[in-house]
Amino acid sequence: MMSLKKIALIAAVAFAMPAFAQNTLATAGALVIVPAYGEVTHPNDQVVATFFIEETDKDKAAAASRVNTKMKQGTEIVRREDPKAILKTVGYYTYPVYPEVAPRPDGQPQPRPLVPTGWRVGQYLEVKTTNLANLPKMTAAVQKVLALNGLNFGLSPETTRKLDDQRLIATYKNLNERVAAIASAMGRKMSEAVIDTLDYEGSGNYAGQQDAAPQFMRAAKAETAEVAEPSFEPGETTLQMRLVGKVKFK
Repeated sequence: MMSLKKIALIAAVAFAMPAFAQNTLATAGALVIVPAYGEVTHPNDQVVATFFIEETDKDKAAAASRVNTKMKQGTEIVRREDPKAILKTVGYYTYPVYPEVAPRPDGQPQPRPLVPTGWRVGQYLEVKTTNLANLPKMTAAVQKVLALNGLNFGLSPETTRKLDDQRLIATYKNLNERVAAIASAMGRKMSEAVIDTLDYEGSGNYAGQQDAAPQFMRAAKAETAEVAEPSFEPGETTLQMRLVGKVKFK
């Protein structure tokens, strides 16, 4: 015969099951908002190199003339070394140079003289190319005349467009995985979930790929001696996509 303790335990479980069922949330017709993310990574295949030249002289015209001559020489070198490169002038500046003024005994600065002692003239050249194999050779050749101010590796527009399909697939796959997990947590089947809305909010954050504003730096005197080829590592770029899906359960 069954003991009194077993009978009491069975009765307690039987009594608790209806209570548990009553406390379970109903999910019929539920609308669930699910964020999803996808990303793809690809080796960089484009670079934006910024070259510049700066000259200082008491004669403003002389400084400008040297800048113009050297920039023309540097531009010709780029076109010879990389005919398919896209060139763009991104800055030309001229401003006076005043002598250093010692502070007054009371700590206040002396008024700046109205007459400058010289002029500083400079120009920047932006070179965009996908010929990364030739980049060290081209850069070394240009550095005989111009100085290298910066490099910004990234993806070409053609490669970015090709990666769009992969990002869409990866993001949609992530959405399905998340909906499956939610359905399991709700005690529902994946087949009972129906997509109501898909909102692709954007294809990634490209602010880190924006070209930085040129910094006015004093250039060393251009030399005609041979320059050893620099070493560059293009690296890779990760493109991201965000998707918000509204999923309704039957």
